[in-house]
Amino acid sequence: MENMKILRTPNERFEKITDFPYKPHYTDIKTNDGSDLRIHHIDEGPREGPILLAMHGQPVWCYLYSKMIPFLTEAGIRVIAPDLPGYGKSDKPAAREDYSYQNQVDWMVDWLNANDFQNLTFFGQDWGGLIGLRIVAREPDRFLKVSMGNTGLPYNPEVSEEVIEEIKAFRESNIKLHPLSMSKQIRQMDSGKTHPGLKFMYWQKFCWDTEDLPIGFIQSMQMDKRSLVALALNYIFILLGKYSASPFKSYIAKAYEAPFPDPSYKMGPRAMPSHVPTIPDESLEEQRKAREFFSSWDKPFLSVFAGDDPVTNGIEKDVLEMCPNAKSAPQIGGGHFYQWTRPKELSELLINFIKEN
Repeated sequence: MENMKILRTPNERFEKITDFPYKPHYTDIKTNDGSDLRIHHIDEGPREGPILLAMHGQPVWCYLYSKMIPFLTEAGIRVIAPDLPGYGKSDKPAAREDYSYQNQVDWMVDWLNANDFQNLTFFGQDWGGLIGLRIVAREPDRFLKVSMGNTGLPYNPEVSEEVIEEIKAFRESNIKLHPLSMSKQIRQMDSGKTHPGLKFMYWQKFCWDTEDLPIGFIQSMQMDKRSLVALALNYIFILLGKYSASPFKSYIAKAYEAPFPDPSYKMGPRAMPSHVPTIPDESLEEQRKAREFFSSWDKPFLSVFAGDDPVTNGIEKDVLEMCPNAKSAPQIGGGHFYQWTRPKELSELLINFIKEN
């Protein structure tokens, strides 16, 4: 069997990110085929402080936590934030099939065990929650507390054949999506009028079909306050399929494009949405086991949802039903990436949760 092709982003790609002064730490693990996979993390704050393991999702990297780290470390919290494989300063497997849900859980469990981190409070958002909650279920003795938000453990064993076939046909269709048409569908995900998979399939298809996925533009739209002219100029480059060459990117856009020297490095962000189990797939049994684990979880569990994120609105009810011991925090707003838009509010909730007996 041919070994996995793995790409590594040159360090100089990150040199102009001036608001991320954190020392990189690297861990080498082995993939199933014996390939070496290097995973990056940052480790900030007092060595003896309580530890927060913070995991990001798609399509970002641990830079997402850069605004929260000062609040957390000033409160005496040690923050460990990895880059998932395919993101940030971690290695990037180059094939779509490399990014199965199971592979991602296995890789991060191996990373956790290699570093032997103990006595952790977990926080995950987006894919950081999908992967991280499965990690907690695999390695429960390493965790004291669990917190999460704008994420969940999706489990959909009973989806009508009609919906399944509609989603599969759409994914395979020749329909051409662009950011505006895709985002319109995503904004309607919490309308309750259709199965959420019938909305999320737009994001899945857009990500997979777009070879040069405009990650910086997507994040800039959600995190920046930019003029319509600047957005329009970038959008022209997207329509031309040349977003990587756009000279009109904002600082935030450049920070989120930094991990990807060219489109071949973007396989993780492109592939991962299709592995969110909105319909039954190969992850079904492992999802069932993880949810069963949390049904009897007796350690502290805090659910922290923004409340204004159309992608995950409505999911908190499922989380609270999955884990009867979970408590719901006040919704703080800020959209899907509230680590960036509500860093103080989210940090304060986590600090109080970590420090309470």
